[in-house]
Amino acid sequence: MAVHPTRWLRRKLRERGQSQWPGLCDAVPGMSPARLSYLRAEAQAMRASLDRFLMVSDNRMEQTRRDKHLVNLPGGSDWCWQPELLTSRLTPSGVAGPAPGTKLNPHATVWHDCGARSLVLRQVNNGDSSVMPRFCIVVEALGFTGSFLSLSIDLPKEALDGLTRDHVIRMESAIETERPVQIYGRLNIGNGPNTEEMLRHLGDMACDETNNGVTEFDLAMTGMNEKRLDKIWLDLIIERPVMNAVVIRDLILSRHPRANL
Repeated sequence: MAVHPTRWLRRKLRERGQSQWPGLCDAVPGMSPARLSYLRAEAQAMRASLDRFLMVSDNRMEQTRRDKHLVNLPGGSDWCWQPELLTSRLTPSGVAGPAPGTKLNPHATVWHDCGARSLVLRQVNNGDSSVMPRFCIVVEALGFTGSFLSLSIDLPKEALDGLTRDHVIRMESAIETERPVQIYGRLNIGNGPNTEEMLRHLGDMACDETNNGVTEFDLAMTGMNEKRLDKIWLDLIIERPVMNAVVIRDLILSRHPRANL
């Protein structure tokens, strides 16, 4: 492998600069106020540059990952999207004991029928962002006494642009569960005074491993009025999640025309 002298030198300079800061941190108690002020300004400038680099590189890696998924979509796919829950940082990063209707962000809402609210939802880092999105959602239900927990996710308006009954909405999912549980996806399409609902089972979930699946919603099975489409959202429904932990590692929604035979 060829060695690039300039790159090698720059890397060594970065490593040398990085190695100095632990020692400077230990020396803070004996520093003069003037030197401490100077080093603080230097550290803040460095942190701003590092934060900017991390933000730009995260966006680049996310775009690369999306481009890889586009290659694997069905032919004719004209729309692809991931929920912001998995691509953008939540503030705060989680909720404990949420009431029904609690929003995680402007486009994601938690619904359940557990009076004790015995559940926690957290956004955590997802590991290798070249394969998975930056974040995943962890749902923990301990003394859950209700019958369901639902994460309602609004899809963007772009999903409705040009949408017809000849389309198929496709959902790729990567989900982990601690114990056996039934999980469903329900696609809802508001059209005028009516709402079309399509419920699909996401298949059997093996415990303690990532379950990758594809779920399709064939809109030919609906009676939606294509001229009055106004809202579309997905409900991810976990049935009786008592004493369980469910990790939503990835969700990718796309659409493609149905193959007419």
